[in-house]
Amino acid sequence: MKEIFSYVKPYKWTALIAFCLMLVELFVELAQPLIMAKIIDNGVRAQNQGMIWQWGIVLLGLSFVAFIAGVVNSYFSSHTAQSFSYDLRNALFEKIQSFTLATYQKFSTASLITRLTNDVTQVQTVLFMSLRIMLRAPLAVVGSIVMAFVVNAKLALFLVIGAPIIFIFLIFMVAKGVSYFGLVQKRMDRLNRVLQENLQAIRLVKAYFRGAYEASRFDEVASRLKIDTVKALRTMEYIMPVLLFIMNMSLLAVLWFGTKQIATGTTPLGDVVAIINYAMRMTGSFSMFAFIIIFYARAKASAERMAEVLSTENDIELPSSSEKTSNGMSFGELAFDHVSFTYPGEDSPVLSDVSFRVKSGEKLAIMGATGAGKSTLLQLIPRFYDVTEGKIVVEGKDVQQWDLQELREIIGYVPQQSLLFTGSIADNVRWGDVEAEMDAVLHATMQAQIHASVEDFPNGYETRVGQKGVNLSGGQKQRLSIARALLRKGHILMLDDSTSALDVKTEQALWEALSEEQATMLVVTQKIRTARGADRILLIDAGKVVAYGTHEELLQTSALYKKIAISQQEVEE
Repeated sequence: MKEIFSYVKPYKWTALIAFCLMLVELFVELAQPLIMAKIIDNGVRAQNQGMIWQWGIVLLGLSFVAFIAGVVNSYFSSHTAQSFSYDLRNALFEKIQSFTLATYQKFSTASLITRLTNDVTQVQTVLFMSLRIMLRAPLAVVGSIVMAFVVNAKLALFLVIGAPIIFIFLIFMVAKGVSYFGLVQKRMDRLNRVLQENLQAIRLVKAYFRGAYEASRFDEVASRLKIDTVKALRTMEYIMPVLLFIMNMSLLAVLWFGTKQIATGTTPLGDVVAIINYAMRMTGSFSMFAFIIIFYARAKASAERMAEVLSTENDIELPSSSEKTSNGMSFGELAFDHVSFTYPGEDSPVLSDVSFRVKSGEKLAIMGATGAGKSTLLQLIPRFYDVTEGKIVVEGKDVQQWDLQELREIIGYVPQQSLLFTGSIADNVRWGDVEAEMDAVLHATMQAQIHASVEDFPNGYETRVGQKGVNLSGGQKQRLSIARALLRKGHILMLDDSTSALDVKTEQALWEALSEEQATMLVVTQKIRTARGADRILLIDAGKVVAYGTHEELLQTSALYKKIAISQQEVEE
């Protein structure tokens, strides 16, 4: 928890003010029994109205001070807790954004969402409650014991007889609580994962009429969450009865022996009343311990989960040198030199000894069966993953020697699954360059063959895109994604099977428009008619390069390529 609560440091002064105001409230709470003792002994028993009024006004004044301190404390406690959670949530989000794909895959998406929402809320609540009331409970117990000894040491001894038992019991329950609530948070992760999957695939669920099945699956994980939560809370419920039993036994002892001392005249009635008041305050504080331990246990479990994210190191190493290692390469050129790659945690390589070179401004088509390693090959260029063996050279420099931001700024990337964000169409295109003028946006959409479709929308470029582009067709999403990449004006343009939803005429117009681009293009495709327009074709099978050359060359030298061409009726058998 130390790492997580280090985010309180910028707000240490507001936290200190809140803590001091809480001490003022505690001082008033501990002073009240002494004042009541004075009123009883010096006022009521002595039949002195002046003393009753005098100490009564003091008691009223202290109560007003405590009230003001409580109101101001709430303000500073809330400010500290909310600012702390804001900084922590931003730090977690920035850390996740810095993850490489390999690091990101160590956590499930649902788990990361839970950590940024529920887990942050748990520690925020504990911080606020600690500054407001939670710290008062243990301090009130300690203070009540000290004040009881000040009033009457003999009677106060009965209040501390059960202290060792209570202390050991509380330590045991905290350990149990952390373990149980850690499991509850994991159950919450699973629940969020099922919910996320269902909502993302809602059309598929309805198309296959699987609502009842999904409901039963959700019911199963929700039931497990309920069972574990009930188990954790039920265990915590043992705290209050045990504490109250021990304290009530101590209170009975104080009453028993206090009555005898009053009868013998060795102890004033006011002292016994004060001791009983302190005992009652201790009992009330102990009853709050159950809630404190529940909150603390949940917060500790959440803090450990967030600390795991913050302390996770990326698998990609930053370059030790930015010197350019010239290979005689120029703008947009790249080369794979005996590259092999295996995903982290896997045994079988996805790519094996891949070598090829693409010159500046050339268009390379990458073909192969599903699972051959085409998309993986593209993802190695911007260093989403690091190669296992060999090296990739971009513009004369090993990608591992590039600054990551500089490397990715010269690459326009269109993923296999077109992803759009909630916002306007113009905003989505400007993802490629947030500072782009509208003229540049229009030029990019015209090249991507989507401008006319956008103009047909009632609000044109200000049309709102639903979540993940739900109100757009597959072809429209693909073309907007291409426009976004074109706006970037990168040296290298990578299209990962990004024209699969386009008709022949639209795709042909797209390639004609892209011919004016100076960028080097890498195009993953399954279509021979797309590949034949490229300068070179790279054919991959099971992670290995089986053919490399022009369309005509591969028809003559590669049986696999010829077989694909025949199956698509692009050549005669």
